[in-house]
Amino acid sequence: MARSPRSAVKKPRLRALPGRSTPAPSSEPEPDDEALLACARDVLEAEANAILGVTTRLGAPFLKAVRLVRACAGQVIVTGMGKAGHIGQKLSATLASTGIRSVFLHPAEAVHGDLGRVARGDVILALSNSGSTEELLRLMPAFKRMATPVIALTGDAQSPLAKGSDVVLDIGRIAEACPMGMVPTASTAALHALGDALTMAVMRSRPFGTDDYALLHPGGKLGRSVQRVFELMRTGPANPLVRDIAPLSEVVGVMTKTPGRPGAACVVDRRGRLVGIFTDGDLRRRVEQGLTDFAIPVRDIMGKQPRCVTPDTLVIAATAQMRELRVDQLPVVDVEGRAVGLLDVQDLLAAKFV
Repeated sequence: MARSPRSAVKKPRLRALPGRSTPAPSSEPEPDDEALLACARDVLEAEANAILGVTTRLGAPFLKAVRLVRACAGQVIVTGMGKAGHIGQKLSATLASTGIRSVFLHPAEAVHGDLGRVARGDVILALSNSGSTEELLRLMPAFKRMATPVIALTGDAQSPLAKGSDVVLDIGRIAEACPMGMVPTASTAALHALGDALTMAVMRSRPFGTDDYALLHPGGKLGRSVQRVFELMRTGPANPLVRDIAPLSEVVGVMTKTPGRPGAACVVDRRGRLVGIFTDGDLRRRVEQGLTDFAIPVRDIMGKQPRCVTPDTLVIAATAQMRELRVDQLPVVDVEGRAVGLLDVQDLLAAKFV
């Protein structure tokens, strides 16, 4: 039998992955831009409604959960599988950032030894929309033996997880914001929001202020937003102090020899209280005017009643004040008016405040 001649151009073939069938090309037209925007709006609306729906379910169980977490003597162990597990990891990180000791426990790893991270005094936060996640249910008997209370965040108050827990925070049955109704979207948004609500309620119920927050957030924009002047100000040998009766020559010497060359000197009385400031700019202006008497007492030529800040002032507030005054240094005084430090623009630059 004669073979038919081969075509000069070969048709491309889709290579199937092992165990998968090659998808057939879709005959449906691609959605237009407006349809895609409408889809996005529907998702956001569905997730927003899911979160708002949880607000109507808050009550006595939520308050009990807040008290359990607040009174936790050990760690808050957050656990969950799949998408709920990812939400749980964020929840654990949020708890830790507000001063509540917390770790995330992966359910699959827990049954192979990581359960050793759990101890008496801990509290369990278990996340599962269905409440029937097999990996979580396998841990429940161990939690009972360890006498660790379990708080379930779930969408089914009658699920095995809910029935085995000490407290149930029910988000209710939520329709997913997915064309197929399958991809976790609205339900995970509700779990996420409920976890944040629990954390913020616990935070509100215990002593935790901006200083505590700053201690746990030393880096990045968050850290800078709560940083205090005492963390950046120059003190000790780096704080240029001169007496008000000192001659200008001595003041210039102090400004020159002080570590870091701050370009200013804080002028104090005999009790160490701030009475003025003298800067490089003041010196340049005198020289330009031909005033070169370096024996003159600094109290006669200093800037009097200088603007200053306290050690507890927020650095961002002090930075704004320096911008407004167009100065490069701000004296730092204590409650008695003593000059205890100097805030210099060089240090603000290094800390990325300017």
